[in-house]
Amino acid sequence: MNVDFPFRIGADARTATAADPKHVRDMIDILLFTQPGERLMRPDFGSGLLQYVFAPNSAELAAALKLTVQAGLDQWLGDIVDVRSLEIEAIEATLSVRLSYSVRATGEVRTEAFVRSAS
Repeated sequence: MNVDFPFRIGADARTATAADPKHVRDMIDILLFTQPGERLMRPDFGSGLLQYVFAPNSAELAAALKLTVQAGLDQWLGDIVDVRSLEIEAIEATLSVRLSYSVRATGEVRTEAFVRSAS
């Protein structure tokens, strides 16, 4: 079993755990919404997506974000997941990422939505 995110104490008074599918989703969530430089021992970890929530929308910015996120997923989680499709959308103060991926260990294909509001 894997440690659940966010960290919490479970009903059995031990560290809460998560099944593999949820753990993989949690790892992706952490990578997507961590700013580079936020992790002291891994300053290059993260995608930097949240800094673009209020940036002017353009096809160039969308392409650059998609490339940056794809590279981060490949670098940090490439041994765990294979990205099938990735869509990033910023509407006002809300950032939405729709990701389709397969889990390498099981071959299971999953599609998840990750949403954050800047407020």
